[in-house]
Amino acid sequence: MSATPPPPLPSTQTGDSTGGVIPYKNPHALTAYYCGLFSIIPFLGFILACIALPCGISGLKARKKNPVIRGAIHAWIGIIGGSISLLVHLFIAVGIVLAITSQHSR
Repeated sequence: MSATPPPPLPSTQTGDSTGGVIPYKNPHALTAYYCGLFSIIPFLGFILACIALPCGISGLKARKKNPVIRGAIHAWIGIIGGSISLLVHLFIAVGIVLAITSQHSR
């Protein structure tokens, strides 16, 4: 008498253990994360912030389409860090322009 094996479980995609720490399956979220973090660098930060925002949004969209790939936190960090850096860089640029124009008007 042999026991029949249990029926196979439906196949589901599962993430691996490193996919939650480093979302290599969601490169846009990872790019947004690093650009958002390094956007605090003066001058270069403006460019990195402009890259972080669309990459973060794209990473969130990819995560929404396929929840297995993870990376939502990385995308949000990129979006928030890039937004703050972009606002700071724009504020500084406006301040510099105002300072230059006020000196020339005297």
